[in-house]
Amino acid sequence: MINKYYITIYLDTRRKNKKGKYPVKLRLYANFSRKQKLYPTPFDFTEEEFHNIWVSPKPRSENKEIKMKLQALEIKANKIASKMDDFSIEEFENQLFSIKPSSPRDITSYYQNAIEMYKRNNQIGTASNYDLSLKSLLEFHKKKEFNFRQITPQWLRDYEKYMIEEKNRSQTTVGIYLRPLRAIFNIAIEDKVIDNSYYPFSKRKYSIPRPRGTKKALSKEQLKILFDSKPETSEQQKAKDFWFFSYSCNGMNFKDIISLKYKDISDDILTFRRAKTINTNKNQTPVIVYLNDFTKMVMEKYGNPEKKPDNFIFPIIDHNTTPEQKHRKIQIFIRFVNQHFVKFANKIGIDAKVSTYWARHSFATNAIRSGASMEYVSEALNHTNLNTTRGYFAGFESDKKKEMAKKIMNFDSE
Repeated sequence: MINKYYITIYLDTRRKNKKGKYPVKLRLYANFSRKQKLYPTPFDFTEEEFHNIWVSPKPRSENKEIKMKLQALEIKANKIASKMDDFSIEEFENQLFSIKPSSPRDITSYYQNAIEMYKRNNQIGTASNYDLSLKSLLEFHKKKEFNFRQITPQWLRDYEKYMIEEKNRSQTTVGIYLRPLRAIFNIAIEDKVIDNSYYPFSKRKYSIPRPRGTKKALSKEQLKILFDSKPETSEQQKAKDFWFFSYSCNGMNFKDIISLKYKDISDDILTFRRAKTINTNKNQTPVIVYLNDFTKMVMEKYGNPEKKPDNFIFPIIDHNTTPEQKHRKIQIFIRFVNQHFVKFANKIGIDAKVSTYWARHSFATNAIRSGASMEYVSEALNHTNLNTTRGYFAGFESDKKKEMAKKIMNFDSE
């Protein structure tokens, strides 16, 4: 009888990490589909280390413990697969990643399960945020594991103080790192692992910082200067074109720009679904953008020469790009645009760190200042509530406020 699957330990030598090593993966090969899937493990080795630890029939004594841990992973995966009457990759993954933590109150295990879940859902950015959050909390805690009962309001206040005073991080960063922890607490309460009384996040206990940052929007005058000015380099020109493409397309997120395909265009209308909310909002309505001469020029200038329906408009990624590679390429492209656009903006007298994020805020602010309703802008941005849209609005300019102050006591009808 032919096996339906093979499960092995595998050294993924496609790309080295920062330590100059390769990640060790759990490799599943399904005979019926002739497809392989790789699942992450906590280990990474050089090729020589992998050979000495895993391939060698007689590893050195210092390597035996590591080899036993790898064998345990392989045995566990094979045990899950062997108990399935009708083997399927989906069910195998569900059982592999839904194993309960060894200690029910172990926060690290909950984090790791969440990270794996987000990776499987191709939410690489969210998985990365959870990973950074866990590393920061463990660095402060100074232990490899910690449980829910140890996280008290005072522990959180001490963590915030440590981040700001010792690590020189902002309150915004503190908030970014603590929101995943709050989500983990909610999951544990739902699982009945801890009682609601241990929940440390509330107005009376500990509130996650939500600083009101500077509104990142350019005025109409600044936008005109930027649009009319000529960049000094081809890199700055490309950064300018893509920044204004985002602005002109209702402040489209750069991840969505890179994910656009030719089949999304019909009669000068671009229709797409936002990548940010596609997994969290199943009833998400598509975003509709009306293309103008400028946006069509950008697509023609930088677009894929083969305009097949399933081809990506901008050849930054392709169909062979893995979710991890896509995330990395998007980040690289955003850094490219930010780096060259801010140089261009500073050179012509706009003294601000104008990033890709400003395009979205600038669209929302200038649309409202030009007379568009908050409801219209909310729909254009694909927001589910008006409060989110209000957070993008940088307010009215001083001249507008002065004009209103003069008119407010004018009771004569026009």
